[in-house]
Amino acid sequence: MSTVTAALRDSYPLIVGDRRVGAGAGAMAAVAPGTGEQVAEVPLAGADVVDAAVAAAEAAAPTWAALGAAERGRRLRRLADAVRADAERLARIDSLDSGNPLAAMRNDLTYGADALDYFAGIARELHGKTLPASPGGLHMTLREPYGVVARILPFNHPLMFTLFHAAAPLAAGNTVIVKAPDQTPISPLEIAYLAAETLPPGVLTVLTGDGATTGEALVAHPGIGRIGFTGRGATGLRVMEAAAASGRVKAVTVELGGKNPLLVGPDADPAYVAEQAVRGMNFESSQGQSCGSTSRLYVPDGMHDAVVEALADRLGRIRVGDPLDEATTMGPLVSAAQLELVAGYVAAGRAEGARLVCGGSRPEGAHPVGFYLAPTLFDAVEAAHTIAAEEIFGPVLSVLRWSDRDDLIAAANATRYGLTANIITNDLDWAVDAARRVQAGCVWINGRGQHFLETPFGGYKDSGLGSEGSMESLISYTRTKVVHILDIGAN
Repeated sequence: MSTVTAALRDSYPLIVGDRRVGAGAGAMAAVAPGTGEQVAEVPLAGADVVDAAVAAAEAAAPTWAALGAAERGRRLRRLADAVRADAERLARIDSLDSGNPLAAMRNDLTYGADALDYFAGIARELHGKTLPASPGGLHMTLREPYGVVARILPFNHPLMFTLFHAAAPLAAGNTVIVKAPDQTPISPLEIAYLAAETLPPGVLTVLTGDGATTGEALVAHPGIGRIGFTGRGATGLRVMEAAAASGRVKAVTVELGGKNPLLVGPDADPAYVAEQAVRGMNFESSQGQSCGSTSRLYVPDGMHDAVVEALADRLGRIRVGDPLDEATTMGPLVSAAQLELVAGYVAAGRAEGARLVCGGSRPEGAHPVGFYLAPTLFDAVEAAHTIAAEEIFGPVLSVLRWSDRDDLIAAANATRYGLTANIITNDLDWAVDAARRVQAGCVWINGRGQHFLETPFGGYKDSGLGSEGSMESLISYTRTKVVHILDIGAN
């Protein structure tokens, strides 16, 4: 990791408006998951820093909105170009920061820069309507930005999410304050430094700190009118509660967890199922640390043994190790706490009677201090087992059997979550019927759960409120104003 740590900055201050803020009031350690070592120190932004950041964003908001969609788009494309120009260094820092494999972080960087371009383009299509409300008047709606938007990010894709989640509100004319993840703060700060070179002061601010200090101060701040949160369900509920307790009405959307089913039809090819299950679980992009991971694999009785065998073979070919090694296909979990949490689920699976097929422990040859867990497969899993009911957010896949299609849909829906579902079959009639009946906000038929900027992503039930991506997301960062012009020509 020496070539990457050499690329790190000597210090990581915050940029608030046009000034730099150090860690004088408090600091947090940035730890590399691959080695467990501290590689940097970042500021812990207290209420005073949050106040200053909101003031700078409020001051910048009118001018940023007044630029118009076309000019804002040009500015956002400059940021995208700056990201691409520094792509390899940023991808390596992102891999060091998150523990995700380097190849996956290169893809993340591309997706994040593309998100800036995409929202920069569609912002010019953000328009209102004229309505025939009266014969003598002109009635219209206008789309206006909220002003200052707060975005609170998860740890699993820090660089990509900083860009993706800021793109829509910025394109809509808001200024944005990003709360970086506690565990992965360096990559978002790198984006803040590029934004300082390409955007006006105060337009995009990144704050580092913990949820109890920085996050709560940001959510409760009276200058924040719109909040977007992505992360764990319990934290999302706290964000909603804190926003309500602030005494101000705030628009809040939350994209939360998932316990996502992958439904396999009896006509599927076992090898194809195994490949898509591994991809859908995000073993090789984020170690299963993804809200969209398909952690419940429902296999028909007749092909169960063949699928489990193919899965064990495919998981055995995953190369776990240093995320910065080009040969690595799966890195460490993000922190010691996350490793302990996931290990607890593995222990629960074994204690409750599920059969551990492979994984479940530190892989051979892994760094002795890094936060590593081998890709883990459980068979003979029952719906009542903890590993089948709760979101694990780690590299643990459960196989469940099915024999009746109606029972399968009922089992898939028997969860508090409803984020995604995948269906693998050549039977189009059954695929469409299952897609309509499964309670999930996003359904894929065949293939893995790819994301497309042009389509919304959001969940049902406890998986969240609102959508990210597409025109829907852009619209959600605006308010509707109605203008009535009456008695035209009367004076």
